[in-house]
Amino acid sequence: MADTTESELEKTLLELDERLNRELRARGFDPEQAANLALPAKLAGLFSEREQLRSELDAIKRKN
Repeated sequence: MADTTESELEKTLLELDERLNRELRARGFDPEQAANLALPAKLAGLFSEREQLRSELDAIKRKN
């Protein structure tokens, strides 16, 4: 994603965040507590992907 723009990353992050929150709620988890829970593999993968996108976006914002 090296050539991805900041706005594209923000859009992708928002979509992923919404998907993760839906998945968490569907399985009875509170999205606000996701960082403190042992999540099933699928949810843990989505959570990890979201955190990676957040890190990439923060790095881009620091450069700008």
